[in-house]
Amino acid sequence: MKIETIRRNLVLKELEIKETPQGKQIVFSIKFVKKDGELVFMPRAVATGLKMNMKENRMRGVLPVDADGNACGHVTPVSIDSLIEYNGIKIIM
Repeated sequence: MKIETIRRNLVLKELEIKETPQGKQIVFSIKFVKKDGELVFMPRAVATGLKMNMKENRMRGVLPVDADGNACGHVTPVSIDSLIEYNGIKIIM
């Protein structure tokens, strides 16, 4: 059985697209490791901006949402080097 993988640069390109042409936010699932080593899984999240230079700091912002697309948490900065899974697919370099 082959494990499905996706390259990190493709995930980052997908995270840049924040909404559909109809104006709906794009919802995805994501798994990553925080700085303190805690493993975080967000079954539904949307991409957001951060109050920093995201490219220079190698960070992206994610916001957990509920089934209706309403925010149900706070914006979490995520290091692109700590990404593990995107939509259930393992992320590789």
